[in-house]
Amino acid sequence: MTPAPEKQRPLALVTGASSGIGEAFSRALAARGYDLALVARRLDRLEALAEQLRTQHGCEAFAIQADLSIVEAHVPVMEAVEARGRTIDMLVNNAGYSIPKTFAATTWAEQRDFTMTLVVAVAGLTHAVLAGMIARRRGSIINVSSMAALSPGAAGHTLYPAAKSFVLKFSLSLDAEVRKKGVRVTCLVPGFVESEFAIANGTKELMDEAGRKYRMTAESVVEATLKANDKGRTVVIPGLINQFAAGLMKYLPDSLVAAIIRGAAEKYRVED
Repeated sequence: MTPAPEKQRPLALVTGASSGIGEAFSRALAARGYDLALVARRLDRLEALAEQLRTQHGCEAFAIQADLSIVEAHVPVMEAVEARGRTIDMLVNNAGYSIPKTFAATTWAEQRDFTMTLVVAVAGLTHAVLAGMIARRRGSIINVSSMAALSPGAAGHTLYPAAKSFVLKFSLSLDAEVRKKGVRVTCLVPGFVESEFAIANGTKELMDEAGRKYRMTAESVVEATLKANDKGRTVVIPGLINQFAAGLMKYLPDSLVAAIIRGAAEKYRVED
């Protein structure tokens, strides 16, 4: 008798997978039995991570080098997945960065690319995978937002709160549309996380001055998020301090919250 073919693992696609929260998601999902499609710009780091995951977990893991700031950035990513005969069972929209200077002190190209990466690519990839998930009546979408989505804007990082607010609101609307169709949508709203985020935007020294008691590891944030997605929770704010801060921002007067946030955020702005 011919043995039954081995059941294929589900596939998770993770953007921004080369470091930080994205890498932590990739490692955690491989340990959970997923194959991984790893998306980022740094191909060497993606390939190194893919090799580690294959060795440690016996999964299929492959790198997709992609610039998510380009028009229709989701198209070549999806083509790379389809070329392997795979469909996506979990999408983790994690890729992101910030621009610490003020809006007028940067070029429009910088701000345009930022918006394409953090807003348009998130929507494009989600739209690309959603129909298949609905047809199969199963799938998970995890979108990474930020505590900045809950706060008033401040000088510097001008579009970051708006972009992360979009991710949060988008996730809530999407959940309302697909919850009864077998697709679980979870939005991660993290505070300070130990990662390379601050190195990328040139504020590492400033971030290092912040008390370490307010930081969480990428691994703990990812663990909380995956548990929340398992339970069908739409929004997860890891950490008691972050949950307390979110409550204050919700119930205190906007004028008071704005004064507090803008004063605290000033030290994380790079001078023009």
